[in-house]
Amino acid sequence: MTGSAMERIEAILGFHPWLATALWVVALAVTAALVGLIVNVALARFLNPMIAGISFIKGKDVADAGIVARLADAAPAIVISNWITAVPGLHPALAQMVRNVADAVTILFVAMAAVAGLRLAGKLWQSRHAATGHSIKGYVQIAAIVVYAMATVLMVAVIINRSPLLLLSGLGALTAVLILVFQDTLLSLVASVQLSSTDIVKVGDWIEMPSMDANGNVIDLSLYSVTVRNWDNTYSTFPVRKLVSDPFKNWRGMTEAGARRIMRSIPIDQSTVRFLADADVERLSHLRRITDFVANETREIADWNAKLGPPADIPANRRRMTNLGLFRAYMESYLADHPGIRQDMMTMVRYLSPGPYGMPLEVYCFTATTDWKAYEAIQSDIFDHLTAMLPEFGLSVFQST
Repeated sequence: MTGSAMERIEAILGFHPWLATALWVVALAVTAALVGLIVNVALARFLNPMIAGISFIKGKDVADAGIVARLADAAPAIVISNWITAVPGLHPALAQMVRNVADAVTILFVAMAAVAGLRLAGKLWQSRHAATGHSIKGYVQIAAIVVYAMATVLMVAVIINRSPLLLLSGLGALTAVLILVFQDTLLSLVASVQLSSTDIVKVGDWIEMPSMDANGNVIDLSLYSVTVRNWDNTYSTFPVRKLVSDPFKNWRGMTEAGARRIMRSIPIDQSTVRFLADADVERLSHLRRITDFVANETREIADWNAKLGPPADIPANRRRMTNLGLFRAYMESYLADHPGIRQDMMTMVRYLSPGPYGMPLEVYCFTATTDWKAYEAIQSDIFDHLTAMLPEFGLSVFQST
């Protein structure tokens, strides 16, 4: 550019000072954008691999978290904050306002980077402790709220050019309003602390909560909500405080015990219950599961009846075996031999109160597996066999006509 051209430009700028100011502003904006681009590329090239070099951090995790990208985004604001007052012709009050806003933007990006770091730390902790089922997602969210709250106070203080302590001193009068506005957050915070301290629910637990229409596995446990994937592949989401205020059932104990309970009854037609004749006893004694039981009972009953003397001539005075009692003994022996039943846990067959739907004969035992499909197969196998054996004892299932 020749000297005469420079003189003409200087003359024009001398007659139009606002144009010079505009050119300086554009130059500053372009410089800030270039610095932001350079810093972004430089940090992404050098800082990301450096962080990813840590043994328990993956490079993809750092890139996805966006920590470096948010720090780089603060570079243009820093440039503007430091050089806006050097722009000629710009009113000092306007320059100060722009500088304050740039500082506030810098604080915002730093806060966003800090929150991204917290989330990355939570993700890494969760990946290393996934087997425990514990979740710190709620605590990460609380920390993020604290960081954003502090950033908000600092941003407002910078923009209005006042001390942050002055703003904090004025929050005392707004405490009641803040509690009202953030009551859900506070209640959720208290509930999260209770859940963490008592360990009554964690990710992976099977919970049943009729009031929230939830029956399935907990897949997410955050500060505000709980997400349950139900067995029909639908999702139920409800506030975390409901786990403290509403009743629910957690099936974790069943999984930890490695056994699942069977508690189901067969309704026996009471009209088919009768005493067994000697021929029936002889026939049923050949069933291998109750051979020893029948032999012992026969001897015990014979000894008891022999002591009666003459009253034993009346059948009603004598002890006799019933088909239902013998079938109950058969059921107990069958359960004792079943490979799918835990023999170290409670196993019994009992009568329930008779009613208009027959006399329930209940099976109470625990399977040796908690797998749903295997559990149902074992339960079905037991009741298939027992139901089919009823006619052998002269019994039948009650069915309303």
